[in-house]
Amino acid sequence: MSTTKKSYKSAFIFLTTLFFLWGFITVLVDSLVPRLKDVFEMSYAKTVLVQFAFFVAFFVFSLPAGFILSKIGYKKGIVLGLLTMALGCLLFYPAAEYRTFVVFLIGYFTLAGGITILQVAANPYVALLGTEDGASSRLNLSQAFNSLGTTIAPVIGALFLLSDSVKTSEEINLLSELDKTNYYVAEAATVQTPFLWIAASIAILAIIFGFINLPTVMEKVPKGGYGKLLKNKAMLLGALGIFVYVGAEVSIGSFLVNYFADMNLGAVVAQNETMMHIANTIASTFNKTFTDSDPKSLLGIFVIFYWGGAMIGRFIGSYLTKIMAPGKVLAIFATLAILMIMISINTVGLLSMWSILAVGLFNSIMFPTIFTLSLEGLGDLKAQASGLLCMAIVGGAVIPFIFGSLIDGFGFKTAFILAILCYGYILFFGRFKAKKIS
Repeated sequence: MSTTKKSYKSAFIFLTTLFFLWGFITVLVDSLVPRLKDVFEMSYAKTVLVQFAFFVAFFVFSLPAGFILSKIGYKKGIVLGLLTMALGCLLFYPAAEYRTFVVFLIGYFTLAGGITILQVAANPYVALLGTEDGASSRLNLSQAFNSLGTTIAPVIGALFLLSDSVKTSEEINLLSELDKTNYYVAEAATVQTPFLWIAASIAILAIIFGFINLPTVMEKVPKGGYGKLLKNKAMLLGALGIFVYVGAEVSIGSFLVNYFADMNLGAVVAQNETMMHIANTIASTFNKTFTDSDPKSLLGIFVIFYWGGAMIGRFIGSYLTKIMAPGKVLAIFATLAILMIMISINTVGLLSMWSILAVGLFNSIMFPTIFTLSLEGLGDLKAQASGLLCMAIVGGAVIPFIFGSLIDGFGFKTAFILAILCYGYILFFGRFKAKKIS
């Protein structure tokens, strides 16, 4: 193996740890959504402000991140991104201590700012560590480890963030001052402890990246690149694809627990011996056990199958995009995602539950495949195109807000029509790129 191939392989391995990290943290944010809804007694639409603060950071920081990386390089940029993420995690400590929603939003925004720097750097970097033909396959493989993080996160969230019931303001007012103080301390610790551990882990990873060498794969960024990119139809269509994909994925992932609870699936699952066995088998890894009095935590554990499906699908997709045109694979997966949503909103009980969880499997290849298809043929403009594509991740703020508003006004079944429209556009984009290639 040549020195270049060895350095590319080492860089790929180190970068893949970043994919795992931001996948884990992004979904852990989803786990906090139902808890914060209860703590601050908010509507679904207002609850989505958590996601809005998180994903709007991608819009705000993507272009500055590209500029920063061009000045300080990838390694220092990655360290900066990691340290920014650690700071965001640390902000959850005072937010939980003083039960201040605004500080939670600032923490999410800061955390996402760090993730944005990593996203802008890592996605095109992985795509460039080899031939353009293999870019979709490589990025799908890296994103598979991103999905490993998103698969583990719901378990942590269900067992540590959703594991105790949150009292209403009326119930809190009935407590004595001592009991009220003890309740606030215990509630704050539920959020503080996991995020302190995460902040420490990120800081250690930043130190490690400060000492490793990463190969240079990009030339100097050309001037006037953004003007050229804004005239590139395929790249713009791809940016819209990223916008609707992230929006649909986050909308479904954020509200799964609430969707299941709305269908009273807690009782259904609790009375089903097989489902309880699955839940307790997963929980036993952390020496936990579920009971009937734990409906949100019990339902939350099954979100692992939504994100776990994405992990399995990306390993499969890494192979499929080698033997089939990536655009065709994308169109097939989008069609199947639509089918699963249609089944879920037209059925009840466990069939409705498992069909919506199956959407995660078909989400799997969408982000990396849309991303690499959008970068095709852009040459030295790929770095700047990555910044524009990462800006489109703001769809994770905009679409869930609309989704939450639709739930408030019309219910879950109607809201899922929005997700169907998003996947319909992805189907169009996949067919468009497949036709262009053929």
